[in-house]
Amino acid sequence: MSHPSTVDPPTGAYDAFAARLVESGIITDPWVDGLPRFREAPLILDGPTGAALARIGREVAALYEEAVSLCHDSPELLDEFFQLSPAQKAMFLAGGPAWHGIARADVFRVTDGWAVAELNCDTPTGEPEAVVLGELAQRANPDLVDPNVDLERHFTAMVEQVTRTLTGAPPATVGLVYPTEFSEDLSLVRLYKRWFDRAGWKTVLGSPYNLARDPQSGRATLFGQPVDVVVRHYKTDWWGERGSAWLDDEILDAEPLAGPLEALLSAALDGKTAIVNPFGAVLPQNKRTMAFFWEHIHRFGVHAQEVIRELIPVTSRLEALHPEMLFAQRVDWVLKSDYGAEGDEVVLGRLTSEEEWRRAIALARPGRWVAQRYFDAERDRSGAVTNLGVFVVAGESAGLYARVHEGATDVYAASTPVLLAVS
Repeated sequence: MSHPSTVDPPTGAYDAFAARLVESGIITDPWVDGLPRFREAPLILDGPTGAALARIGREVAALYEEAVSLCHDSPELLDEFFQLSPAQKAMFLAGGPAWHGIARADVFRVTDGWAVAELNCDTPTGEPEAVVLGELAQRANPDLVDPNVDLERHFTAMVEQVTRTLTGAPPATVGLVYPTEFSEDLSLVRLYKRWFDRAGWKTVLGSPYNLARDPQSGRATLFGQPVDVVVRHYKTDWWGERGSAWLDDEILDAEPLAGPLEALLSAALDGKTAIVNPFGAVLPQNKRTMAFFWEHIHRFGVHAQEVIRELIPVTSRLEALHPEMLFAQRVDWVLKSDYGAEGDEVVLGRLTSEEEWRRAIALARPGRWVAQRYFDAERDRSGAVTNLGVFVVAGESAGLYARVHEGATDVYAASTPVLLAVS
């Protein structure tokens, strides 16, 4: 495994690279707060490393599948362990136990192997960056392999198969539901629409507030148009009751999206409209699932237990650990909220003062947090860490996404192309 170049590009070089990114028609925002958010120099992985990451993607998806099945068979865990809200429980039970379509495992190289920080299986991102960067990098390095070259084929095949299985026919019209009030994921919307267009499907774009149900066909509708499948890029915790993970913060408009949720779930339960990703993702997306791996490891099969010990950092529900132990071992722990994403609601003990650490533990809303053992990820010559995202589609590894950063992964992490050197 090699690292991307850390040498500053010549003046004007990034402007030229940014122009090529924009020419893709997918990426339109090469800067974040005036800073470059991409690297041109590729991260080149050797064959064994690529194979190891593909295995990790499969193993982690299978591990989460086993966890979901265990919780579906023992629904009392939804209250006793996960403390899901009524709407969240309805989403999980209605999915029964479907949860997966596309996911992204965040993987880090550590001294003795690999560590998986999370599996984003609800509304995974990074596909546009991975695809566009990979295309440009492979064009400049024709002797290397773009690991994302087949991501489109895997994704559209999965959407088609899910729709056929659940409705009895292939999709003709796809509803792409996303938070239209935000611009962060518009590149993903553009990419998915391009893929759907090339598959020959009509695409309707909208938010949950534009959902209803057609009384004649029974299908869900988006802006009044019946759709055969809804590709959901609107987070499950936003469909349900919304509340802050902090005791000193309050979110207004906390009621669940009952009308849109009922329209979509009822159409799915009647086999009229398929959903990708299924609403069952509300449970595995919850980081308390990582605590479930360790606190209930005895429930898992022998191989799954080996995967947990190999890849999943030791994790526990925050309320299951004594505060004095966390105070004394601050540098060894990381606090994560149940549905925090992209570095939000993550508190690294070793990067936090003792006073801030104590305050975070005191203000963490009960039932919403986990504590995870800090792992020391491998760093490059400049001290930066590479977060390798392994895309998993229908349980199989289907692509790679890299972000280079210092500290926790956040919006300032530099997306970096990944290429494979296959002999």
